[in-house]
Amino acid sequence: MENEYTSMKECAAEAARVARGVDAARLPEPSGCGDWDVRALVNHWVLYTSHGLEHRALRTTLPDELTARDFTADAGWAEAYAVQLDKAVAAWSDPAVWEGEIDLGFARTPAPAIAALLVAELALHGWDVAHATGQDYRVSDDTARLLYRVVEANAEEYRKYDGFAEPVPVPDDAPLFHRVLALSGRDPR
Repeated sequence: MENEYTSMKECAAEAARVARGVDAARLPEPSGCGDWDVRALVNHWVLYTSHGLEHRALRTTLPDELTARDFTADAGWAEAYAVQLDKAVAAWSDPAVWEGEIDLGFARTPAPAIAALLVAELALHGWDVAHATGQDYRVSDDTARLLYRVVEANAEEYRKYDGFAEPVPVPDDAPLFHRVLALSGRDPR
């Protein structure tokens, strides 16, 4: 729990930093994530990595109002996202949240496994947004190790549903986060 929570805080802070660097003029541009433009990518990222992160901790479902919202329509979306990220991370600060399982609607999964998947969502889509908007996305070595374990354990399943593309070749001595990106089908170059 401690490693996942530390990485969650780190990735949330990095996501907030990247969000603040998104130029509104880039929202209609291609994102590099399938057919999504940057706006669609950002809306997905905001929904699932801040609101979804909090709702998973609380064991509640996302309201329809949130799933239909264009977060980027508000000029202050990046600051609102940062506030929501803080709220979501705080929801995971209670050790009791890490106990038991979380009902995903189609399966019940241990809370620590869901938290690790959400950290991966924060980092991978955070990198996607950063890459699409000319920014860097950085993680510590400890977080990169966690991300590698999570992506390696889930990559084949995610590929079945087009969540990940086929792995991208990278040198064996590439930084670990680059290997995480490559394993998830993203080209870190």
